[in-house]
Amino acid sequence: MALLSMKDVSVSFGGPPVIHKLSLQIEKGDRIALLGRNGAGKSTLMKMIHRDVLPDEGEIIEQPGLRVARLPQEVPRDLEGTVFQVVSGVFSAAAGEEGLPSKGGGELHWRREQQVERVLSRMELDSEAMFETLSAGLKRRVLLARSLATEPDILLLDEPTNHLDMEAIGWLEDFLLRTGGTLMFVTHDRMFLRKLSTRIMELDRGTLVDWPCDYDTFVQRREALLDAESQDWKRLDKKLAQEEAWIRQGIKARRTRNEGRVRALRKLREERGQRRERTGNVRLRMQESERSGKLVAEAQGVSYGYGETPVIQDFSTTVLRGDKVGIMGPNGAGKTTLLRLLVGELQPQQGSVRLGTRLQVAYFDQLRGQLDETRSVQDNVANGNDTIVFNGRPKHIIGYLQDFLFSPERARSPVSILSGGERNRLLLARLFSKPSNVLVLDEPTNDLDAETLELLEELLLDYPGTIFVVSHDRAFLNNVVTSTLVLEGEGKVGEYVGGYDDWLQQSRGKTASKEPRVKGERQKPKSEGPRRLTFNEQRELENLPQRIEALEAEQKDLYDAMAEPEFYKQDSEQIVQAKSRLETLEVQLQEAYARWEDLEAMAS
Repeated sequence: MALLSMKDVSVSFGGPPVIHKLSLQIEKGDRIALLGRNGAGKSTLMKMIHRDVLPDEGEIIEQPGLRVARLPQEVPRDLEGTVFQVVSGVFSAAAGEEGLPSKGGGELHWRREQQVERVLSRMELDSEAMFETLSAGLKRRVLLARSLATEPDILLLDEPTNHLDMEAIGWLEDFLLRTGGTLMFVTHDRMFLRKLSTRIMELDRGTLVDWPCDYDTFVQRREALLDAESQDWKRLDKKLAQEEAWIRQGIKARRTRNEGRVRALRKLREERGQRRERTGNVRLRMQESERSGKLVAEAQGVSYGYGETPVIQDFSTTVLRGDKVGIMGPNGAGKTTLLRLLVGELQPQQGSVRLGTRLQVAYFDQLRGQLDETRSVQDNVANGNDTIVFNGRPKHIIGYLQDFLFSPERARSPVSILSGGERNRLLLARLFSKPSNVLVLDEPTNDLDAETLELLEELLLDYPGTIFVVSHDRAFLNNVVTSTLVLEGEGKVGEYVGGYDDWLQQSRGKTASKEPRVKGERQKPKSEGPRRLTFNEQRELENLPQRIEALEAEQKDLYDAMAEPEFYKQDSEQIVQAKSRLETLEVQLQEAYARWEDLEAMAS
């Protein structure tokens, strides 16, 4: 029996149905990638599965006791408290309790505490850290831990890689594959999609199409289906036009007309009236601009830091007109600092940066800080004017925004009501409304649907100017950039030819290291097939819980000690030893939990 089934489910919000007569089944172990254009209803479908939205008609059938958890696309702004409180708060929310939970209580509370601590340890999170002080990537990891704490039968993930760096994305991929749960996820990250999905479902014009294949096969089959649909529609339109011409003929024809043919015409009209056209593609076009000089930027021995922390040390490079430079590195490593140094917004503390001539720079800001929430969509682009000048000609702002799939009504709406994908499209509209020969793009792919993402890639490939792009989208980097600058820690910046895969190959050749993963995380063992545990393995399995408890107790004692002001009055060597021991404990706990899972799986 399926974990969850939907039969002829429909839902609308005052207009055409967002979802119409939809049916699906989710089986145990499925990893479903849910695809569709921005606004197609993907989040609505997941909210229905989570019971946040009820269908207008149809039925949803669940297995008794089914647990569903959902990781939302945006981090809730009202969450605060320690990581432990935020994660364990999911139990209070489910029970209808108010306030954040505290440690201690009855047996049920104790079991939940142990469950939360186990999840936090597996996800390498500090239970006492304050949630509001964490980076965006760590907040997403805490919310994932919150979702996993209830041990859900179905886990719903809405853009889980947003704001995660590549190391964290790699960790998340491995974690989800290792846990082996049932997933439905929405993502713009095509590499993440390829690695995780076993089924693909596409929401298109209110209906759901199930594709039991991998992503690349899906792309080919969908194109063939859309081509066939287009040909069918052309034949229908041609026949309808012919029949309409026949019915409008003179009196003689009307006297002798065939009533069956009239009924067929009515049916054709009805069929044409029910057709739902696919949403058009964004029309991305660049403003023509004066060419920059051949040299765009030359850095010589550049260093920059904050306090005693070096971000960039002794870095040199030359960027020429037409280069497409990707910038990669962990969250907080200094990618934005490096970007600002290269375009002259920040002066180096040591060394020099020489900029080229005739530079016209356009920015795309991942935090969308360039958008005024209180103003309308059109005012954010045209600054209150009715027209913009595009390639020397006036163009009405409404017509320009329609190229970016904003209807006239949506163009007059305030930015505050836009979805994440719409805000990114609006930023692209702002970006391309001004002439430029240098583009600075900070995470431009977040929340974009696959079609818009591919069009953006094509446009950037044809862009005659210079591009600097910060991105964690590995496929996007592979497809667009010609070189990469990688922040490798301790102020070192490595320079590599090509995109993400090229960097992986070159860095492996340098260091014999493998694809980046969380420190201490082991490689997934090769499957040896089912077998019985040996005597030593059975004893190891029995002893692992006590070993994990001892490691966690020592880890907690260290965290408590380091939270005291007196701790930092010790000799520096003792402080270094304590921090080193804490890192070792984190690695040992990760390995112990992984070993426990492997032995449990073999024993079952």
